[in-house]
Amino acid sequence: MKIYVGNLSYKMTDEEMEKLFAAFGAVTESKVIMDRESGRSKGFGFIEMPNQEEGEEAIKQLDGKEIDGRNIKVNVAKPKENKPRRRERY
Repeated sequence: MKIYVGNLSYKMTDEEMEKLFAAFGAVTESKVIMDRESGRSKGFGFIEMPNQEEGEEAIKQLDGKEIDGRNIKVNVAKPKENKPRRRERY
């Protein structure tokens, strides 16, 4: 199951986020989303957990928990919408 993790500290790494969720079960992917231009974290990311029950338990235990001074938001990821790309203005 794919899990959305929001309100992350801008210092959070893929590895730290994976470690946080690994306490609840197997993690197949951990990705903090980075801004393309600045290279800094956007403050959210995604976790992939193959076991549905472990993922649900992680969501239940971690949603609203304070991590690095921020109360993180954890829920099931919504499917990505195909939004039109913004065009450069000249």
